[in-house]
Amino acid sequence: MGALQIPRRASRLWPMFPLPIQHDSCKRWRMDYAPDPTVELIIGCAIEVHRALGPGLLESVYQRCLGYELMLRCVPFAQQVPLPVVYKDMPTDCGYRLDFVIAGTVIVEVKCVDRLLPIHTAQLLTYLKLFPARRGLLINFNVPRLVDGVQSLLR
Repeated sequence: MGALQIPRRASRLWPMFPLPIQHDSCKRWRMDYAPDPTVELIIGCAIEVHRALGPGLLESVYQRCLGYELMLRCVPFAQQVPLPVVYKDMPTDCGYRLDFVIAGTVIVEVKCVDRLLPIHTAQLLTYLKLFPARRGLLINFNVPRLVDGVQSLLR
């Protein structure tokens, strides 16, 4: 097989995107950092917000600013989407809310914590199980370089 060709627009983000890795704990889920135009656009918007504001603010501030940046770039998204849990055909409103659903295909969970923990990844995996999206992004704005605070999960 030939050398992997990196799209020119993704080359500045590529160090953060290693080749796909099989997630050990569950064969249905895997960490996947392959370039995707929608994901690149989302990360670009997040980087713009992080450049302007820096780390250390409240999560709600980053959510509003990321929503504004997505709107400026004409990206279709929904914010604070309620996520009901269905148990044996009975929907229950447990209060789950998705921070962003972008283009109907990507769930974005915004965090502002010292470091991402396994519970944050588990939360996003749960959202991916309950919502029909193939990809999820976990973005932690409380880091010096935003690319160090981004995790991508693929269902």
